Amino acid sequence: MNIGEAANASGVTAKMIRYYESVGLIGQAARTDSGYRQYGPNEVQTLRFIKRSRELGFSVERIRTLLALWGDRGRRSADVKTLARQYIEELDRDIEKLQTIRDQLHHLADCCHGDNRPECPIIDDLAKRA
Repeated sequence: MNIGEAANASGVTAKMIRYYESVGLIGQAARTDSGYRQYGPNEVQTLRFIKRSRELGFSVERIRTLLALWGDRGRRSADVKTLARQYIEELDRDIEKLQTIRDQLHHLADCCHGDNRPECPIIDDLAKRA
C-alpha cells in the first residue's frame, strides 16, 4: 500500500509516517519504480504501535526502546514494566509541578479584583519574580 493507504490503515498521518521514518522509528520504506513509498501489514502494525505509544505520551526515544523490546521475543516483561514505571514517576512529578503552578495562579487570580483599576496582584507578582 502507498503512504496514504498506510496512513488510513494506521491512523497516523502521512507527514508523521515520513517523520517516523526520518528518525528511524520505522525502517526506510520500499519504493516503487516511480519512487513512491510502499508499506505492508508489518509497517502498519508498527505505526499503530507508535501511535498508541504517542497517545500515552511516550517520547520518541522511549518508543524506540519499546519497539526494540516488542521485537525481542527473548525480552523480560520486567524490562517493559520498569520502563513504564519510570515514565509514571516522571508523570507524577510533572502532575505535582502543574498542580503547584495551578494553585499559585488560582491564588493570584483570587487576589485580583478584576475591575477597572490598574492595580493587579498577578502583574505585581510576575514583575517581582522577573
